[in-house]
Amino acid sequence: MTVPVPPQALSAAAVEELARLIGIDVGGEALERVAAGAATAAAAVRAVLASGADGGLFMREPADYLPLLESFAPAVVASPSSAPAAPLRRLATSPPSQSAILALDLTALDLTALVEALALRRLRSVDLVRAALERAARLHARTRCFLRIDDVQAIRQAELADLLLDEALRAGRSDERSLLGVPLAHKDMFLRAGEIASFGSRVPTPRPVTRSATVLQRLDAAGAVSLGALHMAEFALGPTGHNATMGDCRNAWNEDYISGGSSSGSAVAVAGGAVAASLGSDSGGSVRIPAAVNGVFGLKPTYGLVPRTASMKLSPSIDVIGLFARSVRDLALMLGIVAGGDGQDGQCSLRPLPDYRDASARGVEGLRVGVPRNYFLDDLDSAVQAAFERSLAVFEAAGTRVVSIEVPDVDAMAELSRAVVYAEATALHASWLRSAAARYSPQVRVRASTGLAIPAPLYLEALQLRLPLLERFVAWVFGRCDVLLTPTLPLRTPRRDETDVGAGPELWRTLGRLVRCTAPFNYLGLPALSMPAGVDDRGLPLGMQIIAAPFAETTLLRCASAHERAHPCRPQIL
Repeated sequence: MTVPVPPQALSAAAVEELARLIGIDVGGEALERVAAGAATAAAAVRAVLASGADGGLFMREPADYLPLLESFAPAVVASPSSAPAAPLRRLATSPPSQSAILALDLTALDLTALVEALALRRLRSVDLVRAALERAARLHARTRCFLRIDDVQAIRQAELADLLLDEALRAGRSDERSLLGVPLAHKDMFLRAGEIASFGSRVPTPRPVTRSATVLQRLDAAGAVSLGALHMAEFALGPTGHNATMGDCRNAWNEDYISGGSSSGSAVAVAGGAVAASLGSDSGGSVRIPAAVNGVFGLKPTYGLVPRTASMKLSPSIDVIGLFARSVRDLALMLGIVAGGDGQDGQCSLRPLPDYRDASARGVEGLRVGVPRNYFLDDLDSAVQAAFERSLAVFEAAGTRVVSIEVPDVDAMAELSRAVVYAEATALHASWLRSAAARYSPQVRVRASTGLAIPAPLYLEALQLRLPLLERFVAWVFGRCDVLLTPTLPLRTPRRDETDVGAGPELWRTLGRLVRCTAPFNYLGLPALSMPAGVDDRGLPLGMQIIAAPFAETTLLRCASAHERAHPCRPQIL
């Protein structure tokens, strides 16, 4: 057949002229980088078309993408929404003293254990929240993981939670608000009525909003106590945790190393024990990368599983809200609360939800684990290679069957994802780039301008090609395995000074490697989970990634639970 050739990405001179015409100040030193970043996307589109993917008038509309994802979803029996409250077991011993609570190492308890301890009144929420606030302050002093800590409000919420928990105990029942009294904090990209979210930036000063993000409303309804707002890369544009505007967020294990991004504070706060779980977002690896380098679990759900209403946008066609936790059962607990359509996000599925907590407790015997023959295992650091082999051995010992797989189209998918993300991000930032470009940090200003070099036909073709590529990927890969196993990162955790502005010519190669194994699955909208996989010779965490078919989060949780028994999350002691 005749293969249509999409337009080339723009030259640096063309980008400069376009920026001038529409009044956006990119900065002369950035023009070559902007143009080069878009040229690879154009090459990726041509490569996919040449491989035989259908194009032109035969493509479906981009709005058809969520229904296509849903068409591959496994059948589920909806989890009960109003199960009878279970009777509480009364304590045989007295609760610990306040001094004992304040000395408690919060990293020793996961979210599920805290929920049970509060419900049984082994802990009081006020004492737990005070301990969490004290730990948050110490962790922040070392890592800068918070943007705001709301001490007074958190204590008031905890006092109310204790009243409700006491009443539930007297009545001999558990409260239906399953997180009642538990302190949490989240990436500062979720809007809350009456408050201002900074999005990790000071460009420009946002206005207070009138409604809260759906995910926050659901956590509020579950009774969670909010400690404040967590750090993030400026406007979620960065995989390292650097933020020249608000200060860098630093690794929970060693502050000389990157925290990962863009959901940097969420991973660090969970790893450091300030909170047991947290929300972030993932448009190219922004949950899985910080989860891996901080040694916690990070889940990027299927595109359309969690509503994004009243949350910061980066790339609406790609953005997914994700979760961090120190155990798989906690991921399951959190996912069951925040997932499901809200009637407001038009790209959020209304499918019934399975029982994620039950799935996380099931075994993996008989499941097929795919090992990629191409791309994902290329050019691995030796420590990452060894960790991959250990993880594979864990799955084999648990009764899975290993299958070798050639992964189709993967070389192109990361670049196609870049084309979509940056085209949409530049469109969203265009007004602020006109009026406040100088207030962006230099690195983020370049990233926010990259879409200038992506012509509209190239962007639309990259967007539409997801449909045939998803069909081909699901048929080929998940026709042969139940999950695909890859490293989360092909390299060990880099130092902050190696990945900062001015780090030299290796900077851009390192940044590209950070998202190499994660970004392809954002493009397809597939669920992916990063799990701890030991440490390297420097004592820093390593992560492995598992990927499943659309809406097969239950399979990911089963596999991650089996892996967790050999490689549990190792809490950080301050």
